Amino acid sequence: MYKTYQPKQKDIKRNWHLIDAKNQVLGRLSTQVAMFLMGKHKPSYSNHLDMGDCVVIINAEKVELTGAKTKQKVYRGHSGYPGGFKEVKFEKLFSDRPAKVIEHAVSGMLPDNRLKSGRLRRLKVFSGVEHPYEDKFKNR
Repeated sequence: MYKTYQPKQKDIKRNWHLIDAKNQVLGRLSTQVAMFLMGKHKPSYSNHLDMGDCVVIINAEKVELTGAKTKQKVYRGHSGYPGGFKEVKFEKLFSDRPAKVIEHAVSGMLPDNRLKSGRLRRLKVFSGVEHPYEDKFKNR
C-alpha cells in the first residue's frame, strides 16, 4: 500500500525566474507569472502550501495590451468612505508607474486566500533592465 506524498515546508526549494516583459501581452504574462508564484509548475505542487518561486520582471514599460485596451481600460477602487471612489485610466497609471500595472494584473490572477500576500512579496517588477537581483541569476 502506497502513501500519498505530502511535502513539508522545509522541503520547499524556491528558484528564481527572470522574465523580460518586452513585447509581451499583459494578460498572458501575468498568468505565466502567477503559475510560477503559486508553484504549479512543480511536480510536488500542493495547493495548501506556498510552494512558489521568486519572479523578477524587467522592462515593465514595454509590456503591451491588445485591441483598444490602452485607451479604454480603467482601474477603479473605493476606500470605503463616502466620496472614496477613484478611477485611474490605464494610460496615466502606465506612464506614471508601469510596474504597478503588472503587479495589479498578477494579483488578479492569484487566488484570494491567506497565501496571496506572501506570493506577491516574491514578485519583483522593474521598469528598466537594471535590477538588484543579478546575483541570483549568475550561476545559471
